[in-house]
Amino acid sequence: MGTKNHHKKEIEATWKSQDTEEWLDIVFTRPIGYQWALFFNRFNVHPNVVTILSIILGIVAGVMFYFSDIWHNIAGVLLLMWANFYDSADGQLARMTGKKTRVGRMLDGFAGDAWFFCIYWAIFFRLFHRPIPFTDVEWGWWGFPLGMTCGVLCHSRQCGLSDYYRNIHLFFIKGKAGSELDNAKQQMEIYRSISFTKEPLWKAFMFFYSRYTAKQEAQTPQFQKFMAKLKDTYGENIPQNIRDEFRKGSLPLMKYANILTFNTRAIALYISCLIDEPWLYLLFELTVLTALYFYMRHRHEAFCKRMADSLYKE
Repeated sequence: MGTKNHHKKEIEATWKSQDTEEWLDIVFTRPIGYQWALFFNRFNVHPNVVTILSIILGIVAGVMFYFSDIWHNIAGVLLLMWANFYDSADGQLARMTGKKTRVGRMLDGFAGDAWFFCIYWAIFFRLFHRPIPFTDVEWGWWGFPLGMTCGVLCHSRQCGLSDYYRNIHLFFIKGKAGSELDNAKQQMEIYRSISFTKEPLWKAFMFFYSRYTAKQEAQTPQFQKFMAKLKDTYGENIPQNIRDEFRKGSLPLMKYANILTFNTRAIALYISCLIDEPWLYLLFELTVLTALYFYMRHRHEAFCKRMADSLYKE
């Protein structure tokens, strides 16, 4: 029993926090990711290399979902699960070894986008010569704006905001050192200070990352007002009672942030492709996940407004 508890604590030490972990990750993804992290650590593999491997696996998985036969789709499911294990392992390895880098954070965010970019294209081409449900009209190029809407307007916004909310939550329970909550203005300043001729890849990374951060901030005006007031009032020394109050209000929303990232989305993808009705995944994206995104955003913004109003009254 003691060895089992010790092993459990070792795995938990590689989590970002108990608050932000999803049930399926706790019982399935993290334990397997931890074993991969131990494996890569044994051979001194950098976490960024693991992230790149996850990108490759995810892209190959996406290609598998183009095919209609069950075996290609099973291969796609297994490869995407493998990619997700590596996506878990890279963060666990980084926390285990202290090898955390900004490039690693950006690569980690890019990984999921790369997987699903290929998946949306695969679904588009898979549907191209099929009839739209309940009609005799082929999807054809009509599938392209549908896929773009799901991928760019829905998926990327949902995952970006969910990631932001989880980092906000981590900031209030662990401080700056325990979160990856970045400021768009600061990121833009870093981008402008980089020489394109000397560091072209780093310049390109910062170009996209600064805009990614700016989009997150644009979706959260009430939180930005709250943070500005908090900084004006307390500087960097946020009182513990405010941290505790924010955690209490933010914690119930973490389950929605988790739903909008990978596991629920992947399960819907697996089922729809395995039954050879991939359009159902797009419908799920457009309706259920989009509605959940607006609900989560509304609740978080309303909560931040209440927090800000309480500061103005002090």
